[in-house]
Amino acid sequence: MSVSKDLLNRALYTIRFLSADAVQAANSGHPGMPMGAASMAYALWMKQLRHNPANPSWPDRDRFILSAGHGSMLLYSLLHLTGYNLSLDDIKEFRQWESKTPGHPECCRTPGVEVTTGPLGQGVSNAVGMAIAEKHLAAVFNMPNHDIIDHYTYAIVSDGDLMEGISYEATSIAGHLGLGKLIFLYDDNRISIDGSTDLTFSDDHKGRFESLGWHFQDVKDGDDIEAITKAIIAAKKDPRPSLIDCHTHIGLGLPTLQDSAESHGAPPGDEELDAAKEKAGWPVQPRFLIPDDVKEHFRESVTRGKNWEAEWVERMEAYAKDHPDLAKELKRRIAGELPDGWETHLPKYDADSKGVATRNPSGDVINALASILPELMGGSADLTPSNKTWIKGSVSFQRDNPEGRNIHFGVREHAMGGIVNGLAAHGGIMPYAATFMMFSDYMRPAVRISALSGHSSIWLFTHDSIGLGEDGPTHQPIEHLASLRAIPELVVIRPNDANEVVEAWKAAILRRDGPTLISMTRQKVPIIDRSKFTSADELHKGAYVLADLGDNDPDIILMATGSEVHLITEAGQKLADEGVAVRLVSFPSWELFKKQSSEYRDSVLPPSVRKRLAVEAGRSLGWHQWVGDQGDIISIDEFGVSAPSDVAFRGFGFTTENVLERARKLLE
Repeated sequence: MSVSKDLLNRALYTIRFLSADAVQAANSGHPGMPMGAASMAYALWMKQLRHNPANPSWPDRDRFILSAGHGSMLLYSLLHLTGYNLSLDDIKEFRQWESKTPGHPECCRTPGVEVTTGPLGQGVSNAVGMAIAEKHLAAVFNMPNHDIIDHYTYAIVSDGDLMEGISYEATSIAGHLGLGKLIFLYDDNRISIDGSTDLTFSDDHKGRFESLGWHFQDVKDGDDIEAITKAIIAAKKDPRPSLIDCHTHIGLGLPTLQDSAESHGAPPGDEELDAAKEKAGWPVQPRFLIPDDVKEHFRESVTRGKNWEAEWVERMEAYAKDHPDLAKELKRRIAGELPDGWETHLPKYDADSKGVATRNPSGDVINALASILPELMGGSADLTPSNKTWIKGSVSFQRDNPEGRNIHFGVREHAMGGIVNGLAAHGGIMPYAATFMMFSDYMRPAVRISALSGHSSIWLFTHDSIGLGEDGPTHQPIEHLASLRAIPELVVIRPNDANEVVEAWKAAILRRDGPTLISMTRQKVPIIDRSKFTSADELHKGAYVLADLGDNDPDIILMATGSEVHLITEAGQKLADEGVAVRLVSFPSWELFKKQSSEYRDSVLPPSVRKRLAVEAGRSLGWHQWVGDQGDIISIDEFGVSAPSDVAFRGFGFTTENVLERARKLLE
């Protein structure tokens, strides 16, 4: 593709000034990064990136992530100019109510945006997840003479991305796994919000990344498109993941703000912007100018993209002739469809008063599903034996075993969360990740992003209460359930026994438009006799009547989640023996319960029954909405202790006797 120097310069000015005009019109945003990184972005998008603006979800497209999400106008400008379904009016609505151009990229709002970025470092780990997905799918589906999965994952990263601890975790595992199709362009402009990065950041980037097993290249002039292009080509030939350090100028072309922190996160101002345009020989008016020949040049991407996809479709047809079963399976996985009868593989458990820790049946379910859902893939943060996440019929995913489905994330909860979101966003993978619930704090940004983005990530958190025992308060989650329930669009499920665990997993598999979190125990809990109590498949309603004990309308409702449900069943039976009409309610998921009709919710928790007792080994926060003004809560609103789990539970009042005492006080 031969481009005159004049057209190339005006194409770059178009990216810079279109971005700056949008920021100025919104009177909000980050103009410096889009202006400084325009050449880097042009070199990638117009010379190396294989994408199809007419079909942003083409399965074998290269993935692009703007991890430096504050520079979102750079991405929006590229999407509009290259022909995605993002109009100039959308650009003019930058950062406005319900626009397709929000302040930071959101994958479900803007065509062509792969993942939601903004919290720095999340995009770095998302990119690693996407590269893992590509490498795994290629190992599973590619056959001799049929490279049907063959694409790269690119990201533009910033100083802030590389400062965040999550980036160290993510780039460490990427180097270990040898993700050779992962390429980062580093917008090394040496400016952060506080000023020069010399204030805080003196890493030896070359030494850092080479020590992590990365290929490193240094481009001294970040405005040299030819040098950047050569570096990308060299990166594609190297078997290691690559970082290309492009030395750029933030706010390039702004007369007084270039290379200053002032150009980072505030509009340049009309006077400064006009002066930059005059200096460049660019018309001051109209704003949002796109010369016709520049637009025509960028829109060549549409034709190239259609041709690339058409060529892939032809290869896919040839592949389907030679490998029809594999082609059918690949199409199913890309479409996110479930195979017929998948749920029939799930285990069922007989009543057992001694019971099992709910983490154990989760491991059973993973292995039962693994044979029918080959897309199921995941692991834990160096806690595989404790979290019960190992797929027994597979091997560990490693650089030389990319067909493996067990991911050893290492002690890297931050990156694990972002990687799993990248796996989910890529497609063709059904990812899960596990750790102790206490360390969900390390993953919270990724869990939140999964909910905001609608990723179908499955989060498995075990050791979910003071039942962790002797490890003490540093490892005992108290406030975590309340905190996680506060995240919109995250479905939190705390199953009460092995059979509810099965149904919780079923709910997670069926939920393809958002994340599901399953909270599980370390300690044993009884397996409920379902011949005497309601079937566990009622879990999908969020809360359900386990049993009504007594012949009359209930005098009191006892409700609980997880490991505390057996306490209300025991206490309820004793109250019933005393002549009290008791309703027992298993309450595994507030979110699922809220999705039910008001009629159903009132049938489980009748407004007329105001004596209600909730029991959960966590903070009381939020339970008042269910117990009402005449109810009570047995909870733990302080940190735990180091003691055997049974001692800890007794000490904090999680006993049948205390449930009885508190219930009787309500009935008085």
